[in-house]
Amino acid sequence: MHTLTTCLSRARQALARSSSRMLLAGCLAGTALLGACTSTQPPAGVAAVSAFDLQRYQGRWYEIARLDHSFERGLSNVSATYTPQTDGSVQVLNRGYSAEKGKWNEAIGKAYFTGAPTTGSLKVSFFGPFYGGYHVVSLDSDYRWALVVGADLGYAWILAREKTLDTDTRTALLARAKALGVDTDALIWVSHDQRGQP
Repeated sequence: MHTLTTCLSRARQALARSSSRMLLAGCLAGTALLGACTSTQPPAGVAAVSAFDLQRYQGRWYEIARLDHSFERGLSNVSATYTPQTDGSVQVLNRGYSAEKGKWNEAIGKAYFTGAPTTGSLKVSFFGPFYGGYHVVSLDSDYRWALVVGADLGYAWILAREKTLDTDTRTALLARAKALGVDTDALIWVSHDQRGQP
């Protein structure tokens, strides 16, 4: 609890120093991270994949499904691109289309491995010193799809290299997510129908 209080206090101080534009961007990008700032470890009883290879994981992934979060609410055609950096970090570029605003939204963050780079467990930040857990808990041997959760099971994503998944793979991933404790009935299935999507 003390850690959470400190984290929220720092968030208030950082926001107070920000301009209104930065305040809005920070709130949108950092909302979920503040909720998970007390831990960047996987949820209890959940293990990230081992034998993880960033060189194979890098590049663009399409968001097939997600649990609802304020920082992605209303976005379709969502993708995430991961680019290894020379300092050992990973640049994260999230992109999605807002039909309400009629435009693409982008957010750039940075991720770091929380342990060995051969384990798919990272911490990601889009806003200052606040990090959220990013844990690859299921991964295709050919790196065609992945199941990712946050520091708790209220954050979950199904990602794929293509914009759709075949029925068998989708069914298997749903079963895996449900077995871990993810509320699969609450998943939002993301459309990828916008022209101009990379």
